[in-house]
Amino acid sequence: MLFHVKHFALCFDTQYKNMLNEAQFKNKYIEIFNQNGLTDFCTDEIITKMRQMADYMLEVNQHMNLTAITEPTEVIAKHLADCVLAAKYIPEGAAVCDIGCGGGFPSLPLAIARPDITILGVDSTEKRINYVNESAKRLELTNLKAICGRAEELGNTELRESFDICIARAVANLPILAELCIPFAKVGGRFVAMKGGITDEEIELSLSACKKLGAEAPNDSNINRLSLIFEGNSEERAIVCLKKQTTTPSKYPRNYSQIKKKPL
Repeated sequence: MLFHVKHFALCFDTQYKNMLNEAQFKNKYIEIFNQNGLTDFCTDEIITKMRQMADYMLEVNQHMNLTAITEPTEVIAKHLADCVLAAKYIPEGAAVCDIGCGGGFPSLPLAIARPDITILGVDSTEKRINYVNESAKRLELTNLKAICGRAEELGNTELRESFDICIARAVANLPILAELCIPFAKVGGRFVAMKGGITDEEIELSLSACKKLGAEAPNDSNINRLSLIFEGNSEERAIVCLKKQTTTPSKYPRNYSQIKKKPL
């Protein structure tokens, strides 16, 4: 038992020894956000809450698998800035549903950056939902709530077609993601998929699904291919933003085994 306690303490110290102090965090945050066109989200209030969120995430990450990204600069770039890249796709005052919110991404950074919107995080893992809700409480984010459930089941409840935006980050390929997310969006609302990159093949495979689910087809006009820039690095990203044009047929979403086995 003593070994485990010492081992835990050693891991904790190792992970935290390279943490940035308040001034260093602020400087690095501003640098990375400016490089990625996110200057509007560099207020003192936002930066303070982002740092508090990151600190708590890394603390909890010692005993819960929230993220493999723990180096401070990468946390700022790959979690905070990366999530906030989606902010411009969300209208003022929008109701947002985050499918597969996991460790709170993009829910937590977006709730901090955009206090005008309300976000419902959805994930099937209760421990992660509890973590997201506790983080929101600690940060006094009254615009974020998370619930435990499966998207394909919740998509057939009162949550169906009740959101302006349904967003998901790195959850699945586009055809599967479309069936899980589009049913939550209102007609006239949007489905936003945040991806590490997207291929022509994935786009082609998603055309049928989007049409059947009532959304516009993905194409060059609604896919933003961009780069996440930090520390001299540039990583490929793609944000797909599809307008919901008609009501999703009641037979969708199907159960997950069907969705995965035979995508639309």
